[in-house]
Amino acid sequence: MMNSLNSTKDDVVSICAISMLAFMISDFLHEGVGHALTALLTGTQTGVLSSVAWSSAVDSRLVAAGGTVVNLLAGCLFWVALGSRKHATMQTRLFLLLSCAFNLFTGTGYFFFSGVTNFGDWAAVIADVQPHWLWQTLLVVGGIVTYYGAILIVGNGMVRYLGVPLTDHQRFRRLTLVPYFSAVAISAAAGLLNPIGIQLLWQSALPATAGANSGLLWMRYYIRAVPPAQQDLGIIKRSYGWIGTAVACGLLFIFVLGRGITLHR
Repeated sequence: MMNSLNSTKDDVVSICAISMLAFMISDFLHEGVGHALTALLTGTQTGVLSSVAWSSAVDSRLVAAGGTVVNLLAGCLFWVALGSRKHATMQTRLFLLLSCAFNLFTGTGYFFFSGVTNFGDWAAVIADVQPHWLWQTLLVVGGIVTYYGAILIVGNGMVRYLGVPLTDHQRFRRLTLVPYFSAVAISAAAGLLNPIGIQLLWQSALPATAGANSGLLWMRYYIRAVPPAQQDLGIIKRSYGWIGTAVACGLLFIFVLGRGITLHR
């Protein structure tokens, strides 16, 4: 009864704000650090960074792979941080878990996406590598295995570190569906302004966001016995600090990064 009552008290506005902030960070890590910074450090002189892509005259396999590598490393770091914050608030716990989720889902999901479509970052990594069909197959298989692993990690964290039992379907859905649609919304809003063109939004940005993070929609069906939290961790209360931070970052994400920033070495 207590879990059912708690599930009606989590503040949706705060969940939405925390979700958007976690997604924006994972997106910037992918495009800004993984692609743009790697490119500039390895010889590229100039390029345009936006929320949906890094575009420059000269790229490499290392630059193409950089986004995924950074996301995977960041996901692991956020997971470690989540496990070590014993006295963190529920808002902080949710932020760390969603940051871990968005980074791991993007990193592992890109393997599968590029393997199936022969498009995107890892299609560029394996371009002209023979036998090409074998490398595509490895991407697909590797993507399935690692994405499933990410599902187990995030689902485990939802139960262990947020204290949401699998039997509380209402609360589990709220803490997964709201983050999913929040990420899609902020991604679309910024992607509409991207300097490359609207086609990139439909071809890459939205499929990457909606597809990679789709695990949030169905992961509860694949989580089995997970040790519950040792204590009642409470609910996610209204936090104007998190909301204000998300609004400020969201405006920069949409109207500055969304429009594109020209970077020089």
